[in-house]
Amino acid sequence: MSASFVESVFRTQVRKEANHVMWLGGALLLIGIASLIFPMATTLVATLFVGWVLIFSGAATLYGAFSLRGVGPFFGALLLGLLSVAAGVFILARPVGGALAITLCLGALFMIQGAFEAALAFEVRPSPGWGWMLVSALASIVLSLVIIAGWPGVSLIALGAVIGVNFLSSGLAFLMVGAAAKREAKAG
Repeated sequence: MSASFVESVFRTQVRKEANHVMWLGGALLLIGIASLIFPMATTLVATLFVGWVLIFSGAATLYGAFSLRGVGPFFGALLLGLLSVAAGVFILARPVGGALAITLCLGALFMIQGAFEAALAFEVRPSPGWGWMLVSALASIVLSLVIIAGWPGVSLIALGAVIGVNFLSSGLAFLMVGAAAKREAKAG
């Protein structure tokens, strides 16, 4: 399959789903604004969510460990399950320490997201709106560098604000790509 064929199929799909892309962008923008208005709440929600996810996934891993055959796989799954539950309990018991750990992981996640969005921007180039996706990619990478450079001194407010800015930039990018696709579909 040639790259131009894949690009053509991708662009056609984006044009068809332009309204959905714009709705996604609007939703991300609203979440970003709420996160910026309430950054401590955003940090607390993110921290508690991660804690509970670790507890539930650890419990599922522990349950699954007893169906594994062999000593190695059993003890590996048992150890992973216990560590996941312990990490979740630690985060719920000490949300500030959990927020610091999550902040560092979020810095790494934003770097990966920035790389993905940059690749997506160059994939849809030269379509109108591709530059907005590239701007979002650069914003994610800059946020990642700010987090990593300021860690562990970043406050609980900074984590919520960074999440808000990330949602804002992604929301704006999806809105612009959807609007450009809509204009392109009407023109063509």
